Formats: sequence, C-alpha cells, structure tokens
Amino acid sequence: MRSDSIPTTICQERKKDPVEMFHSGQLVKVCAPMVRYSNLLKLLLSCSFRREKIYVRPFSSSFTADSRLAFRTLVRKYSCDLCYTPMIVAADFVRSVKARDSEFTTNQGDCPLIVQFAANDARLLSDAALIVCPYASGIDINCGCPQRWAMADGYGACLINKPELVLDMVRQVRNRVENPRFSVSIKIRIHDDLARTIDLCRKVEATGVSWITVHGRTVEERHQPVHYDAIKMIKENVSIPIVANGDIRSLKEAENVWQMTGTDGVMVARGLLANPAMFAGYEETPLKCVWDWVDIALELGTPFMCFHQHLMYMMEKITSRQEKRVFNALSSTSAVLDYLTDHYGDDSTF
Repeated sequence: MRSDSIPTTICQERKKDPVEMFHSGQLVKVCAPMVRYSNLLKLLLSCSFRREKIYVRPFSSSFTADSRLAFRTLVRKYSCDLCYTPMIVAADFVRSVKARDSEFTTNQGDCPLIVQFAANDARLLSDAALIVCPYASGIDINCGCPQRWAMADGYGACLINKPELVLDMVRQVRNRVENPRFSVSIKIRIHDDLARTIDLCRKVEATGVSWITVHGRTVEERHQPVHYDAIKMIKENVSIPIVANGDIRSLKEAENVWQMTGTDGVMVARGLLANPAMFAGYEETPLKCVWDWVDIALELGTPFMCFHQHLMYMMEKITSRQEKRVFNALSSTSAVLDYLTDHYGDDSTF
C-alpha cells in the first residue's frame, strides 16, 4: 500500500459547507449514494474480518473505490453541488483495513463530500466518523435502504422504527467529533402513518442532526409514485433543511419537486447514472460528458467493469438497439476507446 506520492490534504473549502449551502435559498443538487457498488464489499469481506490497526489511505488510485470517486468527479463538472459516497457498513470500515481501502478514496477536488454509513451501533458509527472526519464534510446515517440484507442486519430502513437508536447514533457522533462544522445527517423512508415520520424528524432535529433526506416512499414501496406531499408536510414541521429524493430524472423535474415540496435540495441516483450532466440542464447525456468520463476514469485507474458499466448507463437512451448490442459486448478498455473513436470521434454528436 503506497500513498506517499499523493498529497494528503484536509477538505478546507468552507465556502462549500453543505449546511450553509442548504440555507442559501438556492436549489442544492445532490448526488445520491450509489448503493449498487457497496454490496460487493459485504461479500468480499464476509470471511475475512479481524481487528487491525486503524489506517486511512484517502488518496489512492488502485482500488475499486476509485470508480465512485471518478463518477463523483464527473457529476461535479456538471453542476452537482454535493456528493455522497456509496453506503459503507460502519462495523466493517472500523475493523478492516481492506474495507477502508476498498470503500473510501477521495482527493482535493472531491468536496463537499458526505460519507454514508450503514450502522446499528452508536460507538462503531462514531469510530467510523472519527476516521473520515479529516477528509469529508460530514457523515450520513442510512435509515432508508429497503434491501433485505440491510434490514436483516439491522441497518437501513428498519431504523425508522428504532428512533432511540438513531438518536443515540447522532448524539455520539456529535459528542466525539470535535469539529462543530462536521455535519451529521440521516436519510429515511416514510412510515405508513406519516405522524410517526414527523415525530422521528422532530426528535433527530432536537438531537442535533444537520439535515434529513427523505425518500418519499414507504419501506414496502418500490415503483409506486413518490409521495411528494409527505415530503412537503415533513418540511413544514421541522426547521432544519430537508432534501427530497425519489424519481427525479431531469433538472426540470428537480426544480419542480423543489418548488412543490418547499425543500432545500433534491437528491438523485438513477437519473444521474443515466445522465451525469442532468443537473447542468442536459436532457440526454452529451457526447462531451462521455469523453469527460473516459478521461476521468482512465486518469483515476477505474476498473474496466465499472468504466464500461457507466458508459452503458450513459448511452442507454441515445444509442440504437444494434449499437447497444455491439457496445455492451466489448471486453476491454482499448476496445471501448476504439469503438467510441470510430463511431463518434471527439467532435461528433450522438
């Protein structure tokens, strides 16, 4: 493990402080945690946990975390204000060097950055927060993931039914991280009985949470319409910033949801995977964004699988069925570069 050639710096762009951004009165555009990349670590480490000395290598380019850093770098070029890491299991992160190397990579331009943790133990979460606090603007507690493995392990959306545990986690991070500007936020889903969600939000507000992101569906709902009216009601019942999340696929939709709910920001996941330039107002991924991804991914050493997968997402709506069949079957970086150059070139359009 070598990081001596890469400068270690602390995120000091306080003009980009997330809490101040949320109080600016402008729409704050947020890139969501990309959970699909987090699950691999759970499998890789399931048989290899052991207590090891805590070590953070925050500026590396040789591990899979760079695919996430590369994508955050891309969306920041296209008007994204705030980025989250994928969901990281706090217990794994604290106990395993392999987890930290695999899950957390950042650099000087990756700011402001929120590290999202899956946690069910306040002490372990605060330990994880202490590790990342020099390199991030804050941490987020995932209280909204509905995946079965997360719920079974006591993480994610089941936490909305354990308010005292959530309060304890927020409280312990607040007590142990000395930097008063370090944010502690939560991301939740809503209850069938919205009064319970409002009660939870009021309690975490009183405990010192910085803001709350609300995915406007219940734990059981997947593809049903998002309850933006519920998000609006939550916003009306608390004083801290609220971020709206769910089924936002364009800048126009983001602005509509922002105005409809009265929230302070919007968080987008799948919409950005399909079009990383959406926050800059592009309806479809522009070719320049594709080439920007190529440049960033190659510079950061992004593994081919992630490099190729992101391109497939970006080009899904702007290529024909036959083009998809050929492009998706490519099996090397050189083959992808040859395909893009032959079909589009640097100055072509889709």
